[in-house]
Amino acid sequence: MRLTKYTHACVRLEKPAHGSAAAADDGGARRVLVIDPGNLSEVEEALDGAEAFLVTHEHADHVDIDRAAAALKANPSLEAWAPEPVAVQLRAAAPSAAQRVHRAEPNTEFDAAGFHIQTFGSQHALIHPLVPVVANIGYLVDGEVFHPGDSFTVPHGLEVGTLLVPIHAPWNKIGEVLDFIIAVRARRAFPVHNALLNSLGTGLVEGHAKRIGQIYGTEYTHLEPGDTVEL
Repeated sequence: MRLTKYTHACVRLEKPAHGSAAAADDGGARRVLVIDPGNLSEVEEALDGAEAFLVTHEHADHVDIDRAAAALKANPSLEAWAPEPVAVQLRAAAPSAAQRVHRAEPNTEFDAAGFHIQTFGSQHALIHPLVPVVANIGYLVDGEVFHPGDSFTVPHGLEVGTLLVPIHAPWNKIGEVLDFIIAVRARRAFPVHNALLNSLGTGLVEGHAKRIGQIYGTEYTHLEPGDTVEL
């Protein structure tokens, strides 16, 4: 599986259409799934050629409704899964694609763009008692990549190969980030939700993530927007 990071919380996952390593090497057909095409990300680039996208929750930095709806209207093969408040907005913005916008619920499984998806969690982490808590779904893709959205939900009863870590947010602090990495104990971890950090802050926070992660068996690696890794 190939993972490409975009700015902030968006990632693109690709794999050969027929499960063949050769297909990936020779530029053959690929299945493409995108998670959280938000307004701080390169939405059009991320969704180019995608068959499906997943949305963790309704905040604009995780789903740009107008641009996601435009992609749904432009690509009749594109499907979406999202918590119902997001699904309602997408259906209203792209009525012609309403049948391709599906409700995502906690503790379920489904297939999207040839990837097997498991869902975990049900709500966004608390920002402040005066800020309403919204629905949030974490997605585990092909039993390998876990995107928690804006939460520290730990997927239960399984081992995670690759953890996407919300490294900085209005709702977290570094101790909680480190506890999340420790709790999941994935083999590897990469950052998401980092558009609000400058280079100095990134070095400080990720230094802790690398050091503590290593103690508990997780290799944490920094990715810049546009970076691609093979999993």
